[in-house]
Amino acid sequence: MESPVRAEPATPTLVPPAPRNHTSSLSPRAEAKEKRSEVSEGTADECEAVDTEEDPICLSLLSKMTVFVEAPAEDASEKAAAEEAAAKERAEREAQRQLLATEELIYTERNYLRLLQVCTCTIRSNLQKLQPQLPNLDSMFLYIEEVIDVSGRLLSLLDQKQVTPHDPLFLETLCDAFLSLSTDIESAYKEYLSNYNTVTALENSYKQKESLWTEMVKVIKSSAPEVNATSLSFFLVMPVQRIARYPLLLQTIMKHTDPGHPAYSLLEQTAHAAVAVNCRINEYKRFREVADKYKKTETLTIRDKINRLNSHSIAKKTARLSQFIKHETGIAPKLVDEEFDALEGFFYLLENGIAVLHENVETYLSHLQRFLSCRPEEFDLDMDGEKTAICYKEITAALRQWILPTFEKRMRTLVHKPLCALRELLVGPRNLIRKRLDKLLDYELIEEKPSLSYDEQAVANTYKTINTLLLNELPQFNGLALTLLWGMLGAFSCLHKDLAADMEQLFQGFAQQLPHSSLEPNAFWEWAECSVLEGARMLETLCRNVEDQLNAPIVQPLSPGSQKCLKVLTDKHGSAKIYQLTGHVVGTRDLDLSLNRGELVAIISEMDTRGDRRRWLVDAGGPRGYVPSSKLVRYHQITMDPPPSPHLTVTTMDCAGGVRRHSYTPDVRRHSFSPDIPQPVRTLSMTMPCFQVFAGYDFTARSSHEVSLRVGEPIRVLEPHDKRGSRDWSLVEVREQRGYVPSNYLAVVPTSTSPTTPYH
Repeated sequence: MESPVRAEPATPTLVPPAPRNHTSSLSPRAEAKEKRSEVSEGTADECEAVDTEEDPICLSLLSKMTVFVEAPAEDASEKAAAEEAAAKERAEREAQRQLLATEELIYTERNYLRLLQVCTCTIRSNLQKLQPQLPNLDSMFLYIEEVIDVSGRLLSLLDQKQVTPHDPLFLETLCDAFLSLSTDIESAYKEYLSNYNTVTALENSYKQKESLWTEMVKVIKSSAPEVNATSLSFFLVMPVQRIARYPLLLQTIMKHTDPGHPAYSLLEQTAHAAVAVNCRINEYKRFREVADKYKKTETLTIRDKINRLNSHSIAKKTARLSQFIKHETGIAPKLVDEEFDALEGFFYLLENGIAVLHENVETYLSHLQRFLSCRPEEFDLDMDGEKTAICYKEITAALRQWILPTFEKRMRTLVHKPLCALRELLVGPRNLIRKRLDKLLDYELIEEKPSLSYDEQAVANTYKTINTLLLNELPQFNGLALTLLWGMLGAFSCLHKDLAADMEQLFQGFAQQLPHSSLEPNAFWEWAECSVLEGARMLETLCRNVEDQLNAPIVQPLSPGSQKCLKVLTDKHGSAKIYQLTGHVVGTRDLDLSLNRGELVAIISEMDTRGDRRRWLVDAGGPRGYVPSSKLVRYHQITMDPPPSPHLTVTTMDCAGGVRRHSYTPDVRRHSFSPDIPQPVRTLSMTMPCFQVFAGYDFTARSSHEVSLRVGEPIRVLEPHDKRGSRDWSLVEVREQRGYVPSNYLAVVPTSTSPTTPYH
């Protein structure tokens, strides 16, 4: 019997993977994946064919295949864990950097504020104690108080929330505080930075004085020993540096902040706002530098102006003049800006009003000063028995000693000084407006060019800067100037109201002693008006009489130059047209002449081109123009030669038997000499003068050959000509001095005469 044959299980045959083709385009990772899939499929087939009994070979194969399947899952989990740990570490590191940047911003802000307070309080007060005092020290600390204030407010807003940089809400609090103060930060820092050039200029001026600068350094070191500062600029440059650090610090905080942070968008907005603030401050500073450059008024002499001339400036001014002529003649169109034209017109209107008001206020104060300088109450007028006069005297004394001086002082303080300061402020905008016109002419020449050179681009930028600056600043200036003007006019009215109240209070004490105090108010004011008008008429009449007496025409000899001018005018216009000025004339309008008292003119027309008979067209012997007719009187010419002056005739016999004449007068007669008639050796004949000679004008001797004269003093004429025979000069004797004087400075007056016998 055959034993049953046991069927051996079929040995599972693993299908080997296809041989690796070295030319395959699969990547190593794809080949591994394909291999794992093939192994898995083979395993599944074997599991179906294998009996439920355990087979060592199957178990071995299964264990090997399990390792191949579970290994990738463990690698992915480990990698994920590693990545998670790295991300967590990176987040912690970024959070730490964000915290450090935030703490740096707060710490440096507090230290910055402390140093500024030390500079403005301690160092400034110690520098003010130096002797002699430092000039313009306060100008170095201009606008720094506003910077300190805005920095302190920023820190106080953070302290009020009672949050620390570790708090998650701190970033939001910081951003809200900065954004709420961004406008104040900009306004404070832009003024300080614009004035920083003045700070450096003042410090350089102090450094030029070695002893003074040494004392300043000692004070600075002793006031702040912990910082080892050697100059004020160590502290005063801090705001310039601080405003530029805000964007850097905020951007650093934003860089280390997770975009998913709740305050990230607000932090990004704050960083952009800090950058925008710096840009606007830089633009404002650039505008101010341009304005400071062109608003200055330079006082240059003709020599300085000539030294500044060069080919470039001549070409530039020629181009401007050519463009201006084209505008005026209509050849080229003019660039019109209606907004600026309106601002410019209002500015000039305002300037003219301020100038007129300033002139009127100065005239008012001058008249008030003259009134106060006249003190008739201090003189004894012998009116002790008249109560009314004594009452008026007491009232006038009170007015001049108390009320009016106080009123004048307040007027100068509240009206005149502010008005002078406002008028000085008009110079800068006026210069900028004029400079804008020059730059506009330059800009129009290059506006249509397709491409600009570097210099042309600079010209265009300068014009645009000045134009933008004026459009932004001129409306504010006009508004502030108008407000100040209205304020000064209001102060002027209030001062007069107070003056009236003081005078009313003064007069109440004398009401019963004054005449007409019992009249009704209407009757009193009518009487007062009539009295004032009558006094004004009397004063006007007195002034007119005095003026007529002072300007009464007096026939006086003319100077040689005036005689030539008179001859020219008479030959050209006739003697009937010759007039003489009774007073000085100063031209104030176009075509007006400025002439001195006594000058001669010829009348061309007794009215101007508008028919105004108060202005006459005259010929002054060269220039022609208008003069007031009230200053002209007809000139009365001298038609006869003046009579001879007193003289002394001395005749002597010379050795040759002739007669030598020592003195010459207009009526000297030559005596004939005859040898048959006996002649005395010396004959002195004296005749009493029938005319007296006086000095008609003051004359100051300019050399030892001349003699000085005083108007009205008697003169003795020795010779009516000089050594060359010219009658423009006369030899005279006055105050026991002899010398030459101009002949036309002498006046001849007739006197009574009586003959005398000759003295031998």
